[in-house]
Amino acid sequence: MRYIMLMWVFMSGYVSAHEWTPTYPKAETSHIPDILKVEMKLFNSREDVLYYEIGVFDKDWNPKPFALIGGETFVKVEYQQTKWFDVFIRNKDIDSVVYICSKSKLFEEEYTKPMFFSRICSKLK
Repeated sequence: MRYIMLMWVFMSGYVSAHEWTPTYPKAETSHIPDILKVEMKLFNSREDVLYYEIGVFDKDWNPKPFALIGGETFVKVEYQQTKWFDVFIRNKDIDSVVYICSKSKLFEEEYTKPMFFSRICSKLK
């Protein structure tokens, strides 16, 4: 079984993930009272993915409330495109927030479950 797994690893092709920066973002004041913002950048290097789910988590990976402009938790980014956006977090939650993550999502009818997804997280300073 070990040899089969090793063979599978060496024979598998390159899997390209997306880019999620900055790695250690800082929260800044926003134009909304009692709300902080974190500016993030997402670059899509996957032809098969157009949508990414954004998540905010504490140190134990429990989801924390947040908002994006438009009210959705998904961001659409075309292949080979970059999108900048703000993640809004309440002042009262900022001390418990540790990670801001992006996760690739496949929304094609031919896929019932994504075979490969990529999740990249940044750690809040």
